[in-house]
Amino acid sequence: MKRNTVDIITLGCSKNLVDSERLFSQLEANGYRVTHDSEQPEGEIAVVNTCGFIADAQEESINTILELAQRKSQGKLKRLYVMGCLSQRFMKDLQQEIPEVDKYYGKFNWNELLVDLGKAYRQDLHLQRHLTTPSHYAYLKISEGCDRHCSYCAIPIITGHHVSRPMEDILDEVRMLVEQGVKEFQVIAQELTYYGVDLYHRRAIAELIEQIANVPGVEWIRLHYAYPSDFPKDLFRVMREHDNVCKYMDVALQHISDPVLKAMRRHITKEETYQFVEEFRREVLGVHLRTTLMVGHPGETEEGFQELLEFVRWARFERMGAFAYSEEMGTYSAQNFADDIPDEVKQARLSKLMRLQQRISSEVQETKVGQLMKVIIDRREGDYYVGRTEFDSPEVDPEVLIPANQRDLSIGSFYRCRITSSDDFDLYAEVVNE
Repeated sequence: MKRNTVDIITLGCSKNLVDSERLFSQLEANGYRVTHDSEQPEGEIAVVNTCGFIADAQEESINTILELAQRKSQGKLKRLYVMGCLSQRFMKDLQQEIPEVDKYYGKFNWNELLVDLGKAYRQDLHLQRHLTTPSHYAYLKISEGCDRHCSYCAIPIITGHHVSRPMEDILDEVRMLVEQGVKEFQVIAQELTYYGVDLYHRRAIAELIEQIANVPGVEWIRLHYAYPSDFPKDLFRVMREHDNVCKYMDVALQHISDPVLKAMRRHITKEETYQFVEEFRREVLGVHLRTTLMVGHPGETEEGFQELLEFVRWARFERMGAFAYSEEMGTYSAQNFADDIPDEVKQARLSKLMRLQQRISSEVQETKVGQLMKVIIDRREGDYYVGRTEFDSPEVDPEVLIPANQRDLSIGSFYRCRITSSDDFDLYAEVVNE
């Protein structure tokens, strides 16, 4: 057990990661040595930043807490703290079930942890983050919460109403991160297209992205977690006119069948969804759309599922994830619908959908063979340098593999590469001498 050392363990999404990075910086400013997601935590203090989104994530968070609680009972850990979405949602239950935890915090009051350690939260460092990502890219959280109330989603229950960060605050953070060497920004929010409605009484996401794009040193901006209903069309112009705004949009569509969309409370129809995809591809040529789809929502018939398959065949999404419906306590669907589709049916539908997407992804990747593409290098792994194009977000999207025996490449640098081959998901390339 190392004295004056804190181990932070982050579970869940990149929005949680940003909170952990802020806490990391505050702890360092108060004299602690801090590690993040260490394979073997050895500090005298542990902080678990939890996820409470779906059952699997909740289980992972609870198991992590229990493992650390056992370390504490064995004398290998002095203090254990828990923060994040799970404790925000189930704090009273957790306090009763796992009393070994010294204190639980919600998602928004983690700064009280500093006070409880006998230290002070440094307001002058409120923008500072100790990046846990490679130093050339960072996640940029522009808001919290969500004012949408999709039937299946517990996020509004956990995080509350949508709250935008002031634009100048975000831009100050971008400038600071650029000075530290960050070139690529993954702009994240639970619902980024709603940005600005609470502060400026208008959807200001296009204005914000344009201002970020104009900051010297920002090479790539990638947008995550949009909503198709009432999508701010002025973003199309920003994506067309600024080369450093990646032709990439992560927009969760969830389904295509009108009865399912209505049950999901998505406020969009099948016809409008088809029109949305068509318009996006027409207005932003070459855009790569990432989407998330759900199977097995209450009321999804076999006919509705076949509509979904047909939609995916038509849309040919460059990037797609999917998951099976899981009933979440307190959500609209849990209170109003029976979870009436057997798990084996959900899983069969999910497998069929993902097999279809694998074929589409393979065909999409194959069209890139022979093309010249700008690639950023993330790391070296074995015999390859591993990088990404503007169409690839870290952790979730395909990668570009470049043989390491050709020449030495610099991590975090951009190279012009020719794509030489592809497989179902990844590309292989060689650097073009210029």
